[in-house]
Amino acid sequence: MTFARYTERTAFERPLTSGVAYAVRVLHSEREQFEKHQGWTIKRMDTLEKNPVHKDDYNPDFFEPSPIQEEYAPVIFAQDIISHVISIDLLSGKEDRENVLRARKSGKGVLTAPFPLLKTNRLGVILTFAVYKRDLPSNATPNERIQATNGYLGGVFDVESLVEKLLQQLASKQKILVNVLDTTNQSYPISMYGSNASDDGLELVSHLNFGDPFRKHEMRCRFKQKPPWPWLAITTSIGILVIALLVGHIFHATVNRIAKVEDDCHKMMELKKQAEAADVAKSQFLATVSHEIRTPMNGVLGMLHMLMDTDLDVTQLDYVRTAQASGKALVALINEVLDQAKIESGKLELEELQFDLRAVLDDVLSLFSGKAQDKGVELAVFISDRVPEMLIGDPGRFRQIITNLMGNSIKFTEKGHIHVTVHLVEEVIDSIEVETESSSNNTLSGFPVADRRQSWKGFRTFSQEGSIHPFSDSINIIVSIEDTGEGIPIEAQSRVFTPFMQVGPSISRTHGGTGIGLSISKCLVNLMKGEIGFVSIPKIGSTFTFTAVFTSGSSSSKEYKSQQINNQTNSVSSEFRGKRALVVDPRSVRAKVSRYHIQRLGIHVEVVSDWKQGLSSISRGSSAFNMVLIEQEVWDQDLNGSAHFIDNLEKIAITTPKVFLLSNSISSSRANTTTSGVCNLTVIPKPLRASMLAASLQRAMGDGNKGNPRNGELPSLSLRNLLLGRKILIVDDNNVNLKVAAGALRKYGADVVSASRGMEAIELLTPPHRFDACFMDIQMPEMDGFEATKRIRDSEQNINDRIHFGELSLETYNNISNWHVPILAMTADVIQATHEACLRCGMDGYVSKPFEAEQLYREVSRFFH
Repeated sequence: MTFARYTERTAFERPLTSGVAYAVRVLHSEREQFEKHQGWTIKRMDTLEKNPVHKDDYNPDFFEPSPIQEEYAPVIFAQDIISHVISIDLLSGKEDRENVLRARKSGKGVLTAPFPLLKTNRLGVILTFAVYKRDLPSNATPNERIQATNGYLGGVFDVESLVEKLLQQLASKQKILVNVLDTTNQSYPISMYGSNASDDGLELVSHLNFGDPFRKHEMRCRFKQKPPWPWLAITTSIGILVIALLVGHIFHATVNRIAKVEDDCHKMMELKKQAEAADVAKSQFLATVSHEIRTPMNGVLGMLHMLMDTDLDVTQLDYVRTAQASGKALVALINEVLDQAKIESGKLELEELQFDLRAVLDDVLSLFSGKAQDKGVELAVFISDRVPEMLIGDPGRFRQIITNLMGNSIKFTEKGHIHVTVHLVEEVIDSIEVETESSSNNTLSGFPVADRRQSWKGFRTFSQEGSIHPFSDSINIIVSIEDTGEGIPIEAQSRVFTPFMQVGPSISRTHGGTGIGLSISKCLVNLMKGEIGFVSIPKIGSTFTFTAVFTSGSSSSKEYKSQQINNQTNSVSSEFRGKRALVVDPRSVRAKVSRYHIQRLGIHVEVVSDWKQGLSSISRGSSAFNMVLIEQEVWDQDLNGSAHFIDNLEKIAITTPKVFLLSNSISSSRANTTTSGVCNLTVIPKPLRASMLAASLQRAMGDGNKGNPRNGELPSLSLRNLLLGRKILIVDDNNVNLKVAAGALRKYGADVVSASRGMEAIELLTPPHRFDACFMDIQMPEMDGFEATKRIRDSEQNINDRIHFGELSLETYNNISNWHVPILAMTADVIQATHEACLRCGMDGYVSKPFEAEQLYREVSRFFH
């Protein structure tokens, strides 16, 4: 229950108060964080006191910020009737400041002098109590009370309304005039209610006690007409006395009730702290448990990976692969739960690394290519030429968003296509070309789709036309994942991004999953300063779209990561640069995707829609085509036309080009080519991606002996050449992990030494030594990997300095004047080993457990040649 609702429901217990509010004590050092948390600026009150505003013109958003001072007392909770005082700083107003300071020093209720209330400008007073963080003894000093102050609770009294309510409770035929005065200063009493007009009639003066001994008040009553008969005067006097007693009783009851509200508020704050502590404990528990589960799972996966390298028959290999796939699924589930815990605790942070967006999308395509081919679903990625080659951001989290969205599309799509497009936001705003119509002729597979323009309809980025990120080095991209799957039922669309929620109970039984992937994706998109939305039509499909803000990577110093990823593609591109290709495809969107991937290799591409146009382009061309790429749909629809095209191709072409078939299903394509009698035809499997396409072209065109890996995987031979004979230290407190890591490195010819503690690693790596590299676990008892690395670097620096100044002999230290052994973090959770944390302690990079060949090659190739 909120403060406003609670005070509103209990207002009947405070019949004479106009409202109750709570202000919190904020030090100047806390102001910036406080304002950011509340979403508003602390406003000053003294300007309103000097220049009262009419209630119709009252708007706190236009008030001036409170001036800089040691502390502030902004109102954060208020009864609805006085909610206009929220964000007002009580310490910036003269009357309230004195009231607040006296209340917290004395520990008692303190009443202000009468002053015009905010907004209404009616005369009123405020009764203020200090709220303390802890129970204080009755003899606490003023300074102790000030230090223990947490906030201030105040009750507002509208004097005019107060007296009118009292008079209404007395039924009398005689009209009485009442004046209420503040007589703290006897020489200059302040009128709080009634007129000052004198009357010769009988006047009765009563002293009022509002609970503040510092201030004095009087109530003066008289008849408007001439004095009545003496017995009536006696009766009236008794009535007035009853009024005075009634006022005192009500004020006393109000003070007690406000004190109770103060206690309830204190209890609510304690419960809030307990809830926050429980939430933190839950997050820590999930992180610890997930790590403890992940550690043995990595041992299982590593051993299964090593088992696959042994001699197994077909059945045994199938069992091992099934077990490995199940283990990876469990690790993925653990990672999702951990991510959700980090999100709830606010500890999820992004890295700043330079990366190749196109390489990331190629990796994701490789991940889902097998499932797409098994289902016969066409999978494609298109990235606009205007998107820079290199960006700075968090490639791991960006990949996680894409993987979650594409994984859902693969899961729920049985036919048609899944199409991923990446553009700059400016392109979508300025160009109609990038917008997708729902016409079947303008989709990847010919199936109708949900109009993607509806998925970004409510994005703020489009309404403000990019004004949120005006800096020249900011790159605002928009990514759409379009599928022709089942679609999302209308009644379930409102809870799509709710954690652990699924469309229906049958979904989890049929397709699996936890229902937190989209929730995590939305959080990651928000961290990337972007937005996410979707449009879905049942039985048609869904389109999810999100934006993300990165920085241009052209001037970054963190280049080694991207260079390692792109070296292979760049070297391949140079081999094909200047060659010409003809693509035969009647579907414009699909042809655009093929053109994009082929052009990435430096090949000039021309697109035609049928056989006739293809032969015409080849015959009239001034320069020969080196290759012809035919879409499977064109080939299957007219096998006779296909054969006729191949026959004429050899007759009219200057030099016969190589012919390729772009296919989703390799087996069916090969069957068709065999049936048609065409032999000189190479099948290129979809989805297209640079490394796979380059490898296929090289093999078919006679360049397959250059050692380029198939499907982008680095061959074991390359790793063996790098690691053969290298002496490597592995440090891990878990024996299973030591065995798995040592076995993986020995497979590539390395000489492995194992250590189980950080101190042992420091002793082994103190110069002079013969180690070429070290793989260091991060989480170890006694001393973690970061601390051990810091000490190793300190030892190396000390010896290097002493050698430089001649204090140590160079011969004693193997004639090495600059000791620096490469140390790579080795962790089950790559997110833990952030790039910045590794650099801070002196590490040179990190690898995941169990070792993946491609990542291992990418890291060790920076040190071994």
